[in-house]
Amino acid sequence: MPSLLFYEKPVIVNRDAHKATKIGSVDSFGFAANTNSVALTGIEFAEACKEYAVVFAKTGEKLLPVALLGFRDNENLFVDAEGKWDARYLPAFVRRYPFVLADTGGSDLSVCIDEASSAFNNEDGQPLFDADGKNTPFLEHALGFLNQYQFHFKRTEAFSQRIQELELMTELSAKVEMNDGRNYLLNGLWVVDESKLMNLAADKAEGLLKSGELSWIYAHLISLSNISRLVDKTSARP
Repeated sequence: MPSLLFYEKPVIVNRDAHKATKIGSVDSFGFAANTNSVALTGIEFAEACKEYAVVFAKTGEKLLPVALLGFRDNENLFVDAEGKWDARYLPAFVRRYPFVLADTGGSDLSVCIDEASSAFNNEDGQPLFDADGKNTPFLEHALGFLNQYQFHFKRTEAFSQRIQELELMTELSAKVEMNDGRNYLLNGLWVVDESKLMNLAADKAEGLLKSGELSWIYAHLISLSNISRLVDKTSARP
């Protein structure tokens, strides 16, 4: 199975292998402490822009939006020493844990779970299957969330491709200076160039407006002010 961000031991949910499995509450976000960005769907931008810098990063040949969580590799500035998430909005990418839809080589995505999660056990929590081997309401709710996430992810992929085709993107290259003299170079990240957006042909701009995606773009642009918040968070850590 391909590597999945912060999923250490993802396995396909199996009616026989997991008949006694229970999923407890996720009390710690320590599993995401070494992740400096997570994927975002466009529908999340309105809330995410209030707390995170929403930027675009290359995944293969595609540009996809992410919430920037830190400047340094393997550091999430929104997870504190106790494993608590220091923000009001939690990205859906994180909320779906320990479940995930993954490409396991078949024609369809498979429902997987991280057996390394502290929530995974046979003692306490919500069962995945009932005595008859049928999906419990808990598992059905998790499946519904995963399918909804996948729908919005596909729509976001199409949006990202559209703004690239409209040639609205520009690569972000900036040096971020900490209060203590440390410097970090931001590169490999992309943002919408507002001047290009303002000069977009009327019919193209109208298309973005009617699709609701113009509001996504402005939420993304507003979010860039949160880079200064990351500077403060980085300066506060050794």
